[in-house]
Amino acid sequence: MLTQFPSLIKAGLSLRVTITAADYPTPDWTIKAHLRGPTVINLTAAGDGDTHIFSEASGETASFAPGRYSVTVRASDGTDTFEIEAGELEIEEDVASIDSAHDPRKHPEKVLAAIEAVLEKRATKDQESYTINGRSLTRTSIADLMELRKTYKAEVAKLKSNGQHKRLVRRKVRVSF
Repeated sequence: MLTQFPSLIKAGLSLRVTITAADYPTPDWTIKAHLRGPTVINLTAAGDGDTHIFSEASGETASFAPGRYSVTVRASDGTDTFEIEAGELEIEEDVASIDSAHDPRKHPEKVLAAIEAVLEKRATKDQESYTINGRSLTRTSIADLMELRKTYKAEVAKLKSNGQHKRLVRRKVRVSF
């Protein structure tokens, strides 16, 4: 799990990450971050005592391919290498570099809209399958579409909550036997 290294990087914006590692002071130790995903990204921190700073200019991060990455942050003295932390991060596309029309919706939002469009059009069609000249077409049942809709609505709600769940109101319930 990443605690010091960010779980989100925005391409095209400057990146500055400070790692505090008292067990790995400079100049004896070098800290590197290795990202593996759509592309390979290797970053090296500049050190000052037990503080190591990853600093990448916006021009450098602009070339980072968007997507999901595995990341490992490691300290090395040339002989030994130790992992400080590891996890996953997301690199978001540089919005300023998008030239054409852009749909900012996430995958679950797009799929939910498509399912709802199919349901809307299906409301006026009563055949689930038919055959013409030896070619057949079978549509997904409305029950299956409704189940898919329910699943994707839950995913969209999860996306929009940003992992924050509503707290339940605590109340006392008295019970006697």
